[in-house]
Amino acid sequence: MFKRLAEGISRTRDSLLGGLKAVLGKKTRIDDTTLETLESTLLTADCGVETTARIVHLIKSRGLDNDQSLLSLVTNEMTELLREVEAPLVPSRQTAGPFIILVVGVNGAGKTTTIAKMGRRFKTAGLSVMFAAGDTFRAAAVEQLCIWGERLDIPVIKQGSGADPASVIFDACTAATSRGVDVLIADTAGRLQTQTNLMAELEKVKRVVRKFDANAPHETMLIVDATMGQNALSQAKLFHEQIELDSISLTKLDGTAKGGILFALVSALKLPIRFIGVGEAFEDLQAFSAEEFARAMLSDSSLETKAAEQ
Repeated sequence: MFKRLAEGISRTRDSLLGGLKAVLGKKTRIDDTTLETLESTLLTADCGVETTARIVHLIKSRGLDNDQSLLSLVTNEMTELLREVEAPLVPSRQTAGPFIILVVGVNGAGKTTTIAKMGRRFKTAGLSVMFAAGDTFRAAAVEQLCIWGERLDIPVIKQGSGADPASVIFDACTAATSRGVDVLIADTAGRLQTQTNLMAELEKVKRVVRKFDANAPHETMLIVDATMGQNALSQAKLFHEQIELDSISLTKLDGTAKGGILFALVSALKLPIRFIGVGEAFEDLQAFSAEEFARAMLSDSSLETKAAEQ
């Protein structure tokens, strides 16, 4: 799984290591020029100002020279930053009915595919799963979820194109409760965070779900497309302000050199990161691990060998 992760975020790693190799050049001591190179490298990877400043300040405070491992120090600091939001999602059937996950995000972020992968993951863990086709604005979205449901042998509750999403999810809650389903995952229409009417619709969906369980939805998860870079951060902030998110999952990390956006999201929102997507296969939706992510970001045998020799 680590190999898949490392391969999946190779573009971001190559971007970071290109700069770090310059930092770990032939100088005998880490100086201001070296720190500037490191700073620009982290910012280019979209790690964000706060994360970058924290790492650079730490290196300054250590008075690091090439007898020590800069690579190891940066990796350890990144791990500590990410450990604050490492919280695996472990759904379980509630007293009042299913554990309800509401999946939200903008068009094209990968919501429906992520739902399918989560469903398979939970089913493999021994939980019964149901999908709710709440994206009624796109007929293709309902069809796509139904295809996944058929492949995975997971029931899908749907209505006709253009139906009220809250009505679909209401029906799904009823069906899941009556059938004793453990986990209900509800898809929603993709929307821009600035579309007030559609954001209000999500609030309506939440009100409907609370009729079944006052604590539901038990998870409102934002799916973020990592290739969006800093735009992903803007999306997450506005979604959180308007509908109160519980967690974030990142998709398409394999398609960008700006995977450092994860650090910017963590610094700004402090929300749990549940899953990261590093490819198309089911196994490429991985539970987030702070240590493995940081290590995969900076794993390079040539740098590690160089640091060990100094």
